[in-house]
Amino acid sequence: MTSSRKNKTLFIDKEAASALELVSESLLAPVTKLMNEKEFQEVLKTGLIDGQSFPFPFVLAPSGKKNEETIQALEPNEEISIICDGEEFATLTVEDTFKIHPKERVKHIYGTDDLTHPGVMATIKRIGNWALSGNYTILHKTKDKNKIKIQQAKELIGTKHTSSLVMGANPLHRAHERLIRQTLENTDLLVIFLLKPYDSANLKYEIRKEALEYFINNFLPKNRVIIVPLENSYIFAGYNEIIIDAIVAKNYGCDRLTIGRNHAGLGMFYDCNSNKSIIDRVTGIDIEITVASEYVYCDECKTLVSKNTCPHGQHHQISYHADSILELLEAGLLPPAVLIRKEISSFLLSKLFPNRFKNLEKLYYDTFPVKGLLEEHNEKDFYLELMKLYQTTSLT
Repeated sequence: MTSSRKNKTLFIDKEAASALELVSESLLAPVTKLMNEKEFQEVLKTGLIDGQSFPFPFVLAPSGKKNEETIQALEPNEEISIICDGEEFATLTVEDTFKIHPKERVKHIYGTDDLTHPGVMATIKRIGNWALSGNYTILHKTKDKNKIKIQQAKELIGTKHTSSLVMGANPLHRAHERLIRQTLENTDLLVIFLLKPYDSANLKYEIRKEALEYFINNFLPKNRVIIVPLENSYIFAGYNEIIIDAIVAKNYGCDRLTIGRNHAGLGMFYDCNSNKSIIDRVTGIDIEITVASEYVYCDECKTLVSKNTCPHGQHHQISYHADSILELLEAGLLPPAVLIRKEISSFLLSKLFPNRFKNLEKLYYDTFPVKGLLEEHNEKDFYLELMKLYQTTSLT
């Protein structure tokens, strides 16, 4: 229910609330509160907080005429209620209020204010012209169980190194599997931060998580891998994403972060006669950042290989583009097993197209060899058997 307090109120969405929760859980440390104007300008100038890289100021500037009128009327030390989805989410003691420019704010995050850029339009609609700073307290806060889970796993296996990956696994394909295995090869414990978006586009988080859990439970030492949901809010967008990923991973207790070479935020540039990336600009974050190889399937090597070690040209290589593989699945097609494990694609198709067949049992018994026993089969079983037929070579 909406708070009955007499405080002035500010209204935010779940995306802003998730960013506030990250700070309250000390996952964006050294950020501990909403920044005031002086701190805002200092971060813009130096890109640092207490000697540590932080890509842009952490402020709250929600859009909407009512919000802006409320912020402008606030006085220092005044307490304000923050409302999310009709319920009181937090209380904040005002330090100061100041004007910002939404287009500049978006440029700090994405590196551009071009409205045709993915995400820029959505974010700029959420940003108002006035920001407020101060310490806040989240109400009905629960302890972060993922921090506890990671710490317990570290103690159980006596870890020396804890590595991390940030991925969408949308969908989980063979190159993802290779990246996970390669990272796990050189560490004691692996934390996979699985991105959890705010829209319903593509595969739902629960489906992607179940697919990833299947791979971990059946093909990896499962006591050495932990999945942690990561709310994929606007602060993780743009060319500074790797810095935020590194900060969050470190504050979860990881000492290593592995990213793919085709990571959208890697951004190579030329400086002082050498190629560099945003990783070379990271300062003061006590975490080792490694750029993994790009994996492809080579039809000459007949296996999944690193582009760094495959001697054959691009015309022999199949790249793993998650969006294209997802397009096959969304069209109802079963991707080749060289792109995605058949158990995963069968599971995903059964979720994307539930009750797709009018008479699944008849189709199953008419199409595949059976043991003569009447057994119930689901759509996932059907796709698995269908893949086996695709892989039969005697008549091809």
